[in-house]
Amino acid sequence: MDISAASVILAHNNLSQAVGISVMKMAKDQFTDQSQQMIQMLERSVQPNLGGNLDIRV
Repeated sequence: MDISAASVILAHNNLSQAVGISVMKMAKDQFTDQSQQMIQMLERSVQPNLGGNLDIRV
């Protein structure tokens, strides 16, 4: 194998690795955003006084 072919293969591998890392970072960021939105939604849905009293008339 000559040096130019090895150089092309190495550059291709480096590019593939960089693209893979970039995609994983985007997925991680999206997951982080979604989990923060879920936490905010759950915090807004909490009603601590709901079900604390029971009114009964006979």
